[in-house]
Amino acid sequence: MPRYYPICLEIANRACLVVGGGAVGLRKARALLAHHGRVRVVAAEALPPLRRLAEKGRIILHERPYRASDLRGIQLVFVATDDAALNRRIAREARRRRVPINIADVPALCDFIVPSIVRRGKLIVAVSTEGACPALSKRLRKALEKQFDRAYGDYVEMLAGLRKRIIARTPDSRAAARLLERLLDEDFLRIIRRKGRRAAEAHARKWLAARLDNRPATLRS
Repeated sequence: MPRYYPICLEIANRACLVVGGGAVGLRKARALLAHHGRVRVVAAEALPPLRRLAEKGRIILHERPYRASDLRGIQLVFVATDDAALNRRIAREARRRRVPINIADVPALCDFIVPSIVRRGKLIVAVSTEGACPALSKRLRKALEKQFDRAYGDYVEMLAGLRKRIIARTPDSRAAARLLERLLDEDFLRIIRRKGRRAAEAHARKWLAARLDNRPATLRS
């Protein structure tokens, strides 16, 4: 088995191809749309939800067998068919064109694999077994979904704003890094859960102002 290098890929406005019109192909198409990819689906037969996405102009759908020319201009390929010979053929043609490819449940033919993901706003927690046991990845993802609740989305957004203020007000990069570490030690997440993001941001602004002005401050919730 290969050793995969974890990476977050920007696919907005990139041409993405999905081969296969079943449940897995539909899931891949929806995931690509959610990340603003330009999606083309090729399938001998497509599920009704894919047809509806095409009717709304959200994807381009070709209900016919795959052709090598379908790879023209494509930057990312997902294959979701149960035809082993077709999967191998698409893998060969994609590599010839240097287009990264993922073939569902066939890691040996993949240039990349897709981890199980927990997303909370800008926070992404990804779990992978490098294709060795996808069922374990899914089970761990479910456990992480409970650990990282939806409050983390607001928490990360709040921290991003505070980080900008710290960097702008603290020219010394090491001092800024120390202040950011201290910021993470404060329990703003608990305030978000109990009182909401606005209350947490108000506490955070007072906390930060006190430290930037070298005044003592106590965080209360």
